[in-house]
Amino acid sequence: MTSRGAGTAFSRKNYRLSTEPEKSKLTGIVNSRLLNDYLHRIFTNADGIQPAAAYRKHLTFQNLQEHLDRLLSEENGSEDSQDQVAEGRLGPSTVVLDHTSGFEGLLLVDDDLLGVIGHSNFGSIRATTCVYKGKWIYEVLISSQGLMQIGWCTLSCRFNQEEGVGDTPDSYAYDGNRVRKWNVTTTNYGKSWAAGDIVSCLIDLDEGTIAFCLNGISLGTAFDNITRGAGMAYFPAISLSFKESVAFNFGSRPLRYPVEGYRPLQDPPVADLVKARKLLGYLKNVIHLGIDVTEGKLVEKDTSMWQLQGEPTVLITLAHIFNYFAPLMCKVYLVEDVLMTFLLSILERGGAVEAHPLIQQLLDLMWLLMEEYEVHECLKQLLMSLLRAYRFSPIIPDLGLQIHYLRLTIAVLKHEKSRKYLLSNVLFDVLRSVVFFYIKSPLRVEEAGLQELIPTTWWPNRFTKEGKESKEVKEESAEERLRRRAYERGCQRLKKRIEVVEGLQVQILKLLLNNKDRGGGEASRYIFLNKFRKFLQENASNRGNLTVLCPPEYMVCFLHRLIAALRFFWDGHKAKTPATLSSEEAYVPPQLFYNGKVDYFDLQRLGGLLSHLKKTLKDDLAAKANVLIDPAELQAVTMDDLDEDEESAMSAAQSQRPSAALAIGGALARPGWLSSPTLGRANRFLSTAAVSLMNPRRPLGTLEKIKVRTLSVEQRTEEDIEGSHGNEGLLLGRPPEEPEQPITENSLLEVLDGIVMMYNLSVHQQLGKMVGVSDDVNEYAMALKDTEEKISRCPKRRRDIHEELLKSQKVFSEKLNHLSRRLAWINVTIYSKEKMQDIYWLLRVCIRTIEHGDRTGSLFAFMPEFYLSVAMNSYSALKNYFSPVNSMEELPGYEETLMRLAAILAKHFADSRIVGTDIRDSLMQALASYVCYPHSLRAVERIPEEQRISMMKNLLAPYEQRPWAQTNWILVRLWRGCGFGYRYTRLPHLLKTKPEDASLPSLQKPCPSTLLQRHMADLLRSDRDLAPSFLNSVLNQLNWAFSEFIGMIQEIQQAAERLERNFVDSRQLKVCATCFDLSVSLLRVLEMTVTLAPEIFLDWNRPSSELLLRRLAQLLNQVLNRVTAERNLFDRVVNLRLPGLESVDHYPILVAVTGILVRLLVDTDVQGAERATAVLLADPCFQLRSIQYLLGHAEPSALAAAPAAAEKRHFSLHTYTDYISTEELVKVDKMLSHLSEESKQAAATTLPTSEEDLCPICYAHPISAIFRPCSHKSCKACINQHLMNNKDCFFCKATITGVDDFTKPSSS
Repeated sequence: MTSRGAGTAFSRKNYRLSTEPEKSKLTGIVNSRLLNDYLHRIFTNADGIQPAAAYRKHLTFQNLQEHLDRLLSEENGSEDSQDQVAEGRLGPSTVVLDHTSGFEGLLLVDDDLLGVIGHSNFGSIRATTCVYKGKWIYEVLISSQGLMQIGWCTLSCRFNQEEGVGDTPDSYAYDGNRVRKWNVTTTNYGKSWAAGDIVSCLIDLDEGTIAFCLNGISLGTAFDNITRGAGMAYFPAISLSFKESVAFNFGSRPLRYPVEGYRPLQDPPVADLVKARKLLGYLKNVIHLGIDVTEGKLVEKDTSMWQLQGEPTVLITLAHIFNYFAPLMCKVYLVEDVLMTFLLSILERGGAVEAHPLIQQLLDLMWLLMEEYEVHECLKQLLMSLLRAYRFSPIIPDLGLQIHYLRLTIAVLKHEKSRKYLLSNVLFDVLRSVVFFYIKSPLRVEEAGLQELIPTTWWPNRFTKEGKESKEVKEESAEERLRRRAYERGCQRLKKRIEVVEGLQVQILKLLLNNKDRGGGEASRYIFLNKFRKFLQENASNRGNLTVLCPPEYMVCFLHRLIAALRFFWDGHKAKTPATLSSEEAYVPPQLFYNGKVDYFDLQRLGGLLSHLKKTLKDDLAAKANVLIDPAELQAVTMDDLDEDEESAMSAAQSQRPSAALAIGGALARPGWLSSPTLGRANRFLSTAAVSLMNPRRPLGTLEKIKVRTLSVEQRTEEDIEGSHGNEGLLLGRPPEEPEQPITENSLLEVLDGIVMMYNLSVHQQLGKMVGVSDDVNEYAMALKDTEEKISRCPKRRRDIHEELLKSQKVFSEKLNHLSRRLAWINVTIYSKEKMQDIYWLLRVCIRTIEHGDRTGSLFAFMPEFYLSVAMNSYSALKNYFSPVNSMEELPGYEETLMRLAAILAKHFADSRIVGTDIRDSLMQALASYVCYPHSLRAVERIPEEQRISMMKNLLAPYEQRPWAQTNWILVRLWRGCGFGYRYTRLPHLLKTKPEDASLPSLQKPCPSTLLQRHMADLLRSDRDLAPSFLNSVLNQLNWAFSEFIGMIQEIQQAAERLERNFVDSRQLKVCATCFDLSVSLLRVLEMTVTLAPEIFLDWNRPSSELLLRRLAQLLNQVLNRVTAERNLFDRVVNLRLPGLESVDHYPILVAVTGILVRLLVDTDVQGAERATAVLLADPCFQLRSIQYLLGHAEPSALAAAPAAAEKRHFSLHTYTDYISTEELVKVDKMLSHLSEESKQAAATTLPTSEEDLCPICYAHPISAIFRPCSHKSCKACINQHLMNNKDCFFCKATITGVDDFTKPSSS
């Protein structure tokens, strides 16, 4: 092997085999006396004492090897005794987990047989080695803080899916999740553990005790008097639940927290350790000692600036050292104990990483003087050790340990050759390198030293009894203000410390994103891009192996660091080429979504599946983007085809390598009309510049069975991404709508696209999860406030109560002290202002990307769904998760961003290019929550008028064939605050109950939009077809919802009356409450329509208005009769007050009906009132007592019959004076007197109708219509309603061509 070093390429073998003349030639400058002195100074004895010159053997390069052998074997004789099997231990000397017979349940075990992940309910596994005498220790690195029992068991222990280590007589365990110890029975023990902790398990078989330590701090003896004696030997063992993971260290690496007197289960490689330390000493001597050839003497050198300047003497000396040192550096234990410790000591002198070029020089030496496989192994082990050390270091106040390990990681990655090797083979393949970007949050505040950092705690006290933020903010007391300021200063101190770590993490990413290091192969950035894409793919497919899925808490930190590094390079590029965009204007251009240069795996597109889009939109692609699709690609590939070949492809991956290359060759032998061929990313697809969409290619002649999936993922080159002479790389196929201005380097666009995908994968859910801590703080603060109030009210004579209350107060304030410090940490690492700006930047990137994609017309369908999801979710995160600490209003351009997002929601919730039901529902829900808050509703009102009207038109589309409940809810929100008695936030009867989350959209104060109401009124008036179809569908849905509701409360009533079973299915209650809420909201939409455009019902020159009015009257009468009947079903179910039916009450539904009636009968002109009255009274279901019920007028018969019930309060609108204005009540009185009068007159004038003259369909109205051509008859109401949906006659099924008025001829 030859590799580049300090100017010359040397092979290690050359040094060993050189002959005498060659040596003298090489060392010609240094005379033999000087060389002898030099070598003796370098290779001293173990004690460091040099023998007197007279007794020293003359050293040259010829006898150096023999001298070294003697030095290295000097002390090894005494070590041999240690290599014998240690007494008290049975089993292999290399201790691993017993994955062949020593386990129960499903577990995933790492390749090194030391890491394990639970894959079943409660799996157990033990080690291969047991102990029966002496004192032993092993360590467990906790990777997740869930349910696990760690300890010792004997061979006779039998575990199952319910019982694990500690649940059987001879097994003992510690469980830091529940903070208990287990040995058949359980008691409290120890502290709670968190991910990133190390548990040491100690067993003393001489004394018969078992103890545990957490991060080196003893938790005390857990068990004494354990069973010992013949046949009793203990194995390390663990039981863990699903998805929990740990790694064991039985001694294969140095123990992080050794305990004196206890031996690790696996012996350290003592002989190798002594050798490695000696050799390291010699290496340090070489660095310290220089040769001054001109003076002919040895000089001490400044080590930090040491360089290998091609001095042959020094080089050959180093070659001899590395001859022995290199093989040792492939061993895990030695890399961690010797090499890592040495490299860390170099950095300990402080200063920037750049100030320590020695590490770069040493890495150069390693690449020069070690075989390639040795360097690879050594670097891999070094990085693994660093990652472990970083991840499992306890948090100390200045984060010193984390900073220390990150600095060394940066120093190693600064070395170009090492960086590229690690990127290509280690960082994403072997390691979970995302861990380097994570800052764990301390579960135990006191150990992390947060008490010293934040001595004063504080929490907001602005909550009323209901948990709502009290609006009348009480002035802070002077003491409170001091406490708050001290707390904020503590948080600032913490922030400064964490920012140091974050800065180092960003530095690592800047090294990985370097695209200028083209020495010896591809630049780091392009290797990183391919690895990053693969990382996203593993996390995007939910089928992903648990071992490769990245935990969401790591993702959040990785996202923020990546944004920082990306923006650094983006703005750096802008500085060099001013014509490009700055990172503030960043977006992803639409061609990335359809030109096949970036792999989106199986992620859903807005227009559905990619294969379908390519078929349906191939002409648009050719015309707009100049992307031609080979007809052969359009042959459908069925799922069976893929699945069948998947297995064969996996098994034959190796054998097919050459054929895969042939396949590429074949695919590229295209006619000359295609542009220059470039290979795309091909783990799932093959792409050429023109044939550039991701479908597996079928017709490859004889190579039919070759699946393109077998091509390796690292096939894209820099040219494919950045493009070159006439080749646009990633930006191939620019649509005409897209500006020609260059955006930035193409590779950065792909990183940006990956960041958006990461947010969608798991960052958003994690941001929501961490809000829980601040919710806990609020709950405890309320409890503490409550307790303090009780203490102040407690009578002096009740000492017992007083003491209990004081105890509670102490518990709450201790918990709050702990939580407020933990919250400070979370606010700095997750919800700080800078993090908020990152998420805001991402939101704006998505908005710009969607706007650019939207302009491309039909090609918008190619955009992956996650762009829309991230736009909605990041806005929701900014509004709901960051708000207590930072306000969204302070963000630059906030108002404009809100408006642009509103325009996207308004336009795309009914966009025919978007087919996925989930994404359409999300858009509708986002719009619904948008109109609930005043500031976002104003943003909707600021979008261009044309878009507002188009949005209202889409909301008023008929309710059939689409999810209408959300759009109905949007209309209701636009109306809330304008309707009759409709100014409430919570229903009157629910005020005394504890509210749900006050930030819910449904609990926002009413904020009606008169502007959007006006648009709705204009649309209903001007469009003759829109109003009837919209209102008919609303009336149909109301009929359905209310009928369902009545049916369900009948079932609930029956279930409640049964003696044997007094519970009702909670799902049934939920559906019932939903139907009630839907009925109320549909009635409110009808009230809105009647108020805004009464002529739709009352102007009978419009073709369908009379019919609509009759249908409306019919439904209102039905609702009134059902709800107001005395001692009826509705009353009984409301009085049961079942959990889940809280919203079901008289008030909401009766007030909505009253609003419609008042508008039709009182707030209208005389003619309209007459028509409405006539139709209402003509409806056979009309009962005046229903209207009297509204004002609490009970029926006389009921009062006479049941005087006992007179005490029961009757419903009356008069009792709701806080909700209904006096003016509104006057109108109801007026309506009642009007209807009483009219119904008396109608009763007097109505002649009794004989049964033959009644409509044979409804038996309610007289016959008034005759059908053509069949001459059957009915009333007008029945036939008009029937003809809206069906043209066949009720009776003979003949097609009706016309309807004429029918009047009965007067009998002679």
